[in-house]
Parts: sequence; C-alpha cells; structure tokens
Amino acid sequence: MKFLDTAKIFVKGGDGGNGCVAFRREKFVRLGGPSGGNGGKGGDVVIRADKSLKTLMDFRYKRHFKAERGQHGSGSNKHGKSGKDLILKVPVGTVVKDAETGNIIADLIKDGQEVIVAKGGKGGKGNAAFKTATNQSPDYAEEGEKGEERWIELELKLLADIGIIGFPNAGKSTLISVLSKAKPKIADYPFTTTIPVLGVMNIDHSKSIVIADIPGLIEGAHKGLGLGHEFLRHIERTKGLIHLIDISDFRDRDPIEAFETINNELKNYSEELAKKPQIVVGNKIDLLTDKTLIEKLSYYFQKKGYRFIPVSLLKREGIDKLIEAISELYDRLDTSETKGDRS
Repeated sequence: MKFLDTAKIFVKGGDGGNGCVAFRREKFVRLGGPSGGNGGKGGDVVIRADKSLKTLMDFRYKRHFKAERGQHGSGSNKHGKSGKDLILKVPVGTVVKDAETGNIIADLIKDGQEVIVAKGGKGGKGNAAFKTATNQSPDYAEEGEKGEERWIELELKLLADIGIIGFPNAGKSTLISVLSKAKPKIADYPFTTTIPVLGVMNIDHSKSIVIADIPGLIEGAHKGLGLGHEFLRHIERTKGLIHLIDISDFRDRDPIEAFETINNELKNYSEELAKKPQIVVGNKIDLLTDKTLIEKLSYYFQKKGYRFIPVSLLKREGIDKLIEAISELYDRLDTSETKGDRS
C-alpha cells in the first residue's frame, strides 16, 4: 500500500435547520398562539488524531466531506434535532492547514487531540421565539445558517524517537531491519526507500524506541531536489538522529564529504534540524581493506563532538555497541525533554 503523507480535502459543516411558522389550533385551547419550533444546529466537521492510523490513505480517493444538517423545527414547539458531527480520523503527527492561506489550524501530536475545521450553521428560530407582549402572533421564522466550508491540507509528519539519515544506498533500510522487526524493501539502487518506514527497537520490557528509516536525500534537497522536502519534513519530529555513512572501498563519495553534505542540507532547511544530536555510524567495514580509516574517522568525529561507531550490517558486527549507544542517546534526550530542554 502506498504511503500518503499529504492530502487536500474539502470540508463543510452541516447547514442549520429552518425555524417553523405554526400556530396552535387545538379545539379546547383558548387564545392559541405561535408554536413554531427552532431548527437544529448543523454538525461540525472535526479532525481527530488516532494513534492506530499510520497514513492519510483514507483521503486519497474521497476528498469532499460534509457534516449532517440540522433538522427543521415543527409545530407544537418541537425543535429540530441537531446534525451529527462528522469525525475525520488522521494519524498522530498530522498538521492541519488552511489551503487558501497556508496558516496552520492545528498540530495534532497527541492521540485523541481534535480540532473543528468547519462549524455547523446555527438553527433558525421558529415563530414562537418571536412572540412578545406587543406581537402576539408573529407569522415569520428564521432560516438556518449555512455551515462553514473550506479546503484544508493535511500533512503527516512522522513521530519517531530516532531518525536514520544518510545518502541513498548507505544501508538505512538494512539498519532498521537489523534494529527492529520492520521489513523495508532493500536493494542496491538509489532511493530504495521512497516512503518512511517505522520500526520499534525493544531494549527491555520497560523501554522501546521508535526508529524511522527516512528516505535518502541528495545535495540540494533543501531546495526540493530528490526526495527533498518529503525527507526533511519527517525528521523535524525526531529527538535524535543516526547518521549512516558508507566507509567501504566501493563507496561513491568520501565519508566525511558525505557527512558534511547531509548536515549542510539539514542546516539549509532548518537550523533546528542541524542541532539535533547525532550518532555517526560507519557501515560496511567488512568491505574495507584500509582499517586505519576507522581510526581517522573516529578522530575526526570525536573532534566535532559526535560519537562514531563502525559496523557491518551485513555481518552483524558492532551492532551491540550501536544499540547501547542508541539507548544511551534516547535516555539522555528523554531526560532533557522532561526538563524542557531538547538540545
């Protein structure tokens, strides 16, 4: 099933019911007066975050949504029933925007969080509501108000603890399959991963870490090249990053150059992204003949304040050390967030 992380839909609140014009005509009721009831309120269109959903696929084919209208008032002072609210469920992490202005309406980051995107119209008053001492027999009523309508945009940003970044073919899909039970598509060609993949790394019974294998980017991604903004959008939510680089003899580019290029793309897109803590992982040590490169890279990244861990995902070498480092990073970030510091 194709991942869908953006959608544009039309929403309309239900129209309010009309008020009623009626008069009492019972045989044994003296001075029968106006008895028209009020119309019911139209239903609202509500967007609600639901943790059981992972994509915006529900909005791929159906794009128009309308809440139930309010019922009309009737005689004998019977008020119309209000229309039911229309609840549209979206994944946690969905940003709701006004399509015309681009303004953010809501950022739904918690399960059950909701926002009204189109209010239902108010019901019109029946003639009984207009009766006064000087107007004993009003013969008019109000029409119900129209419900609000608008186009809105839904944009899903993954909620993961740790994001895996790096150039295409660095081994990100393999890494997430090693660390978790996720089963991403793996092959030796660029952009194997074209949709974000979530996996859960279980440390022990009390701690699970959600990891996102995010589509690879290329130089110029902050301008929208390659998978560009689709990539960068999803790492905004992560607390920390695993920066995976290829250090084999068969790599396409120098490991340090690759590292700096990716980080420049993060910085050009958002200063906040560039500040996220990173663990640098050098993959494919089984294909490396010059082992001194590991020492050189360790020294380089240590000077820049990054922890460097060499691994072979194919041979499963260095995985235990990597898991330990990820767990430590998660604990540190979780503690910082609790104290209100995400740096």
